[in-house]
Amino acid sequence: MTNEIVIPIHKSTYVNGSIYNKKFRVSDSILTALIYICASLSILILIGIMGYVFVRGIPQISVEFLSTVPSTIKGTFGILGNIINTIYIVVITLLIATPLGVGAAIYLNEYAKGGRAVRIIEFTTETLSGIPSIIFGLFGYVLFGNALGFGYSILTGSLTLAIMVLPLITRTTQEALKTVPSSYRSGALGIGATKWYMIHTILLPSAMPGIVTGVILSIGRIVGESAALLFTAGSGYLLPKDFFGKILESGGTLTIQLYLSMQKAKYDQAFGIAVVLLMIVLTINGLAKFLSHKFNTEVKDS
Repeated sequence: MTNEIVIPIHKSTYVNGSIYNKKFRVSDSILTALIYICASLSILILIGIMGYVFVRGIPQISVEFLSTVPSTIKGTFGILGNIINTIYIVVITLLIATPLGVGAAIYLNEYAKGGRAVRIIEFTTETLSGIPSIIFGLFGYVLFGNALGFGYSILTGSLTLAIMVLPLITRTTQEALKTVPSSYRSGALGIGATKWYMIHTILLPSAMPGIVTGVILSIGRIVGESAALLFTAGSGYLLPKDFFGKILESGGTLTIQLYLSMQKAKYDQAFGIAVVLLMIVLTINGLAKFLSHKFNTEVKDS
């Protein structure tokens, strides 16, 4: 005779083929409907804004619009100079902010021991990201423009924007490093690897999707910034005569030219520039999604 253990099961346990007794709640249906309504409204607002801008701005887009600069003598208007200035500022800003942001995140996450100092640094970083951009513009004008003598220039604007996007790159990199399993660290250190070797061969490649996403989002903020650049980079629109000399000259970005066109009541020009900006932002977001997916796939395959 075998000993059998019998577990009593209440007959109400099986309901509609499930071990859970499902109950219909009116509140769940109401909340679900509200969620779908909010999501639909967000999509409709986005479609409405983009649709209106494209309808007003696409007729202004032409080869002359994209390949010339404003000329009073010829009576033409173009944004090529502003596009080049935007590229200058994006590249210089990232060259300054990316190493600093990634380095700060590595220090906070891998070297600094938890304590008051780390909490103060993290609080300062979060506070820095919430300061209005126009205050950064005033600070950049006083420090880089006047004190250091760079004046209204692309370099002044780039240094100012580097301070603005530094918290974004630091926080995204720090969060990306936190997602790397601790077993990677202990395994690398256990086989005799130095800490820095472990960081740049294991941690950084594993956290690369988050780092790249943070950098690309920073590009989006740089492209869309105007308030800080009004006080620092100026509104110059001429094409560069010297590649490196242009860095110390005034250079207005697309957003600055958009602001000036609106100020002069040239709405058609403003909507044309807005279309170009929207296309740039959409391209940046698409690139962020693509690179993030690509790096995630490579990490999983490895």
